[in-house]
Amino acid sequence: MSQRITIINIRKGDTRNINDELQWLGNSLGLFNLRDRDSSCFRVFITLVKTARQNKPLSSDEIAERLNLSRSTVIHHLERLLESGIVMKERRGGYILRERTMESLIKDVHQDMEALFSRVQEVAKEIDELMG
Repeated sequence: MSQRITIINIRKGDTRNINDELQWLGNSLGLFNLRDRDSSCFRVFITLVKTARQNKPLSSDEIAERLNLSRSTVIHHLERLLESGIVMKERRGGYILRERTMESLIKDVHQDMEALFSRVQEVAKEIDELMG
């Protein structure tokens, strides 16, 4: 499984607004970029966050309809979220967050990162040994 997350150290404001908190979280994980002018990726993410607690996968068509976005735009953003490992595609074609809660989701991502760094450290050690 390939997973791409870019951790960005962004100063967090003092706000307690749920949208600002989710925006900060997504930005810190590199999920959203500056080219997303209409916040469509953020909106797709929020839609999946809201349905995660119900454990209900959504199709790209359902997301597009809810957000009044084109299906191709939704699929583009879903692919990015899939690549991050935060979203999973169900067998029946629906999309769902990897975990039902944000805390569980971040714990999983943290474990993934620790495992990756352990593998990278092992390879670095092997390289050092090979180089003498």
